[in-house]
Amino acid sequence: MMSDTREARASATEKKFLLDASAGARVREWARARLQADPYGGGPFADEYHTSSLYFDTANLDVFHRRGSFGRAKFRIRRYAGADYAYVERKLRRPKLLIKRRTRVDLDIVDALARGELSETSPASWFNERLQVRRLVPACLLSYHRTARGIETANGLARLTIDDGVHVVPASDFSLLDAGLTGVPLLPGQVILELKYRGRLPAIFVELVSNFNLQWRTVSKYRLGMRALGNDFSDTDPEELTEVDALGN
Repeated sequence: MMSDTREARASATEKKFLLDASAGARVREWARARLQADPYGGGPFADEYHTSSLYFDTANLDVFHRRGSFGRAKFRIRRYAGADYAYVERKLRRPKLLIKRRTRVDLDIVDALARGELSETSPASWFNERLQVRRLVPACLLSYHRTARGIETANGLARLTIDDGVHVVPASDFSLLDAGLTGVPLLPGQVILELKYRGRLPAIFVELVSNFNLQWRTVSKYRLGMRALGNDFSDTDPEELTEVDALGN
């Protein structure tokens, strides 16, 4: 089965928080008592899964340095552990608008994409065209464990995710990790909490932020991963440094 979905979210919001592992465990317990499990999750609470995401960048790392239009879009291939399919994705940010295009494809299509033998009629052809136009190549592979819960609100589904055990490895091809967390560890002893919602912050998330005294901060797993692999911000606008340096790396 293959599907092509394009989603535009007016005023969509994604807020991230960096927590130590013990605080993350308490938030996870809080969420499990109040929010519904992810429909595709597993584990004893039916809300966990492992994911691997292959990120693309130019030879000059324009995405990493957020140069021009490269700073507004990320291209990646995502696979959930054990799945016989993957997703090719583009995440594009504009003021007050988040546009996400995501296409589910069989793994043989990913193999054809890697070999440069993708058919023009393939459901992944749009993704391949953009890689070619923007001269994007595999940059790194991020893997992590995720807990996902959600709740329906007047503005649609509000979602909470907690990512831990984040690891990164350099990527020179389209290989996707099947399972497990390997490579250079990122943020040891910490987790990334993310709240995703439309419109105003839902009341239940207001309760969460207040109860745990959460402080929002920008966290980019891709940029953290690339920095862990030895890349730096030597030619980046100093204002951009706050995103990662604020994390105490």
